[in-house]
Amino acid sequence: MKRGRLRLALLALVALGAAWLFWPRPAGPTGGWMHRAGLEPRYVDAAGWRIRYVREGQGPPLLLLHGFASSLYTWSEVLPELARQHDVVAFDFPGHGGSELRPSLAAEDLVRVTLALVDGLGLERFDLAGHSLGGAVACVTAAQRPARVRRLVLIDAAGFNLAPADRPAILRALSAVPAGAMDRLPLRRPAIALGLRQVFHDETRLTPERVDEYVAPLVRPGASAALRSLLESRDALGVPALVGTLRQPTLVIWGRHDRWIDVSQADRFASAIPGARTVVLEDCGHMPQEERPARVAQMLLEFFAPDAR
Repeated sequence: MKRGRLRLALLALVALGAAWLFWPRPAGPTGGWMHRAGLEPRYVDAAGWRIRYVREGQGPPLLLLHGFASSLYTWSEVLPELARQHDVVAFDFPGHGGSELRPSLAAEDLVRVTLALVDGLGLERFDLAGHSLGGAVACVTAAQRPARVRRLVLIDAAGFNLAPADRPAILRALSAVPAGAMDRLPLRRPAIALGLRQVFHDETRLTPERVDEYVAPLVRPGASAALRSLLESRDALGVPALVGTLRQPTLVIWGRHDRWIDVSQADRFASAIPGARTVVLEDCGHMPQEERPARVAQMLLEFFAPDAR
């Protein structure tokens, strides 16, 4: 009897210790990067969705598309430099960041919103850069509006890895979680932090502020259901078939140590797009724009220069 009680006591201590370790800490204030950069969030209706965006700078228009479970925050360190020479627009996809959240979200919604937003903001001809899932959306946008997209940059882009078996393990796990269950779990912050450690090669970049900027939109009620819905609509974008139709001058940027989408995918994009060239960044993971922001900003400015050939 005493041994049984001792086991129960030990199990209780372990459970309490786990709860203390993994219970999500209150997030710090988010959005401070916008204030430091002198940016003000704006909102626009695009294809029936209320979308948060920022717009800064003067010059040729440049549109930035973020990745899955991310937000326009991912461009925070490159946007001010790009805005010195460009009219830069970055926005949150539906269900992401500060944009409208609905339980049902399809991949085609991302494309519809992107096209409606550039129409609504009067971007007649623009340069385009997309990261991860945003890279896949950028490919579809460039394929559907070839005369309007001048040049294209793909950063660790999705497109050849959208089949469920080709996805990172953490995304396969998210797809297996029953709808709505994730919102009731007390471990969301640690799970998000774990995901960030997978996509960052340089973990010194994972400051508490950065983690908070990712956690805040992802713990909104219904956010996990929206992302799960988006994962289930994987085939709607029409990639990679559309990639081979692209004719815009294209630069493919990849992190050598990307554990999310292997660096070998860079060659697949470059081989499919005539004339595309590739730059692989050493000691970098899936997030070049956050791990090597100065280098990425420099490459984008050079590639998107009005007289670039």
